[in-house]
Amino acid sequence: MSKPRFMVLVFMILVAAASRLIPHPPNMASITAVALFAGAYLTDKRLAFIVPLAALILSDLILGFYSHMEILYGSFALVVCMGFLLQKNRSALRVAGAAFISSILFFVFTNFGVWAFGSLYPKTVEGLIACYVAAIPFFQNTLLGDALYTAVLFGGFALAETRFPALRERIQAQPQTA
Repeated sequence: MSKPRFMVLVFMILVAAASRLIPHPPNMASITAVALFAGAYLTDKRLAFIVPLAALILSDLILGFYSHMEILYGSFALVVCMGFLLQKNRSALRVAGAAFISSILFFVFTNFGVWAFGSLYPKTVEGLIACYVAAIPFFQNTLLGDALYTAVLFGGFALAETRFPALRERIQAQPQTA
């Protein structure tokens, strides 16, 4: 990956993650889109995990830490893995589908953590269902935020690639096999 491309990608990820610090409606944040974008564009898998998770940690240093952060961080690591599936083909439909699935993954994973580690709901199937039902009103904002930030990140970088050809990924010719 070229240095200018890498620097622009990291800059976009950090700016989007910094948007967590701006007042916003509950669950309408950029971090799921950031994790998906990092997985889709950062070809070094270690950096694809490190950059968005480091941005999350930095914003949490300012916002404050909370109990069972590992649940949230784990869900975003899974979203990075979703992004890996987009590395070869980043069509609008595939990106939108991955963003939608990532929103669902975040909802299921984090609310399971609320149920499993919290004291608001009994540790029964009924308690788990009640936890998910109580979280439904927040899911709308999750979907909207993930859709918005995914469109801005993926669309913005696609636009930058057309405007600045130096940002385009260089595809190495594969040797022909007989």
